[in-house]
Amino acid sequence: MRTAQPLTMRARALLTALALMAFQVAALVSPAYACGCGAMVPHAGTDLTVYDETSAVRWDGRSEQIVMSLSVSGNVRDAAWIMPVPHRASVEPGDPGLFSQLSEVTAPVERTRHHFWPGADDWPFDGGNGDGASAGAPAPGGPVEVVGREHLGPFDVARLTATDPDALADWLDENGFQLPERLGTALRPYVDKGWEYVAIRLAPADGDSVLGGALDPLHLTFASNRLVYPMRLSKLARTEQHLRLYVLAAHRMEPRSTIGGGTPQVTYAGRVPAKSGGPLPEFAGGERYLTALTQDFPQPSRIYDDHELRRTASDATHRTVVWDDELLTAGGVPVWVLTVPLPLTLLLTAAAVLWFRRRSRPPVAPPPPVHAPPPLG
Repeated sequence: MRTAQPLTMRARALLTALALMAFQVAALVSPAYACGCGAMVPHAGTDLTVYDETSAVRWDGRSEQIVMSLSVSGNVRDAAWIMPVPHRASVEPGDPGLFSQLSEVTAPVERTRHHFWPGADDWPFDGGNGDGASAGAPAPGGPVEVVGREHLGPFDVARLTATDPDALADWLDENGFQLPERLGTALRPYVDKGWEYVAIRLAPADGDSVLGGALDPLHLTFASNRLVYPMRLSKLARTEQHLRLYVLAAHRMEPRSTIGGGTPQVTYAGRVPAKSGGPLPEFAGGERYLTALTQDFPQPSRIYDDHELRRTASDATHRTVVWDDELLTAGGVPVWVLTVPLPLTLLLTAAAVLWFRRRSRPPVAPPPPVHAPPPLG
């Protein structure tokens, strides 16, 4: 076992090794912007917002893979992103086509249903236009240890271990990741559990632009005997958070709890199409059951844990249906017109004709009066 070196010597060595990764800030006055599975740390006086996060997770009972796609807006040229992981992780670029294919496979199906009575968008209430409705980590050698570093396109990636949350905050600060007090406090539970960290410097490829739009996805792989999706750092977010999560496993999966958010909604559950090509079957491997979940966090400060997912009671399939409501017609004519007003009109017309005929007949003269004959004798 290696002995721990003084933090100042280690920090100097790490600063040299990670020169391309470091960006200098004097102070951080803006808050950290949390996203579903990590935390963003922008420069002082700058603005950065993660407005969309989509993740695909694959779990085989022993290892877990997460591919993340973040969309950001703001005025920063670079920022740090920190994500805790339960075991040592490898990092590589993700395939952007994965999410396009997932979106296609899980897209809602459109179906038509008919209604009898006219609605606000049907004749005669539509203004006459006739349109229908539409519708446990390895033991580190010191308080902070760098276990790997990669350059992945526009990303500089450092993989860290830490046994002391204060030492972790000091290292991040000395290497360009100045940590707000709230984020340092939020990281403490992960340090206590022996988790490791992926620290990533985000920067546009040309170096002159600001971060914006959909960033290149990243693909993380780590050992895990349970399916966990880190969410605890999202409690630092200032605005409502929305999570879209695709889960590939042997069975249909569900979160064990809401962890302080709204009720998770299943938008798709079913087998991955066996004959589908592209990046989806490659990422899925032997885990062919896909569950798509969404969840809103109106008050992120209420988030109290990470998501842990478990097998559901059954592998029942589910697909979201979008209904297109149309007025029931026959030959282009609304059925309600044929079955209610028209028969009623015919009945009233017949009654009127009968009444008219009776009124138009000449009056029948009454028979002459009958006089009784006079009595006999």
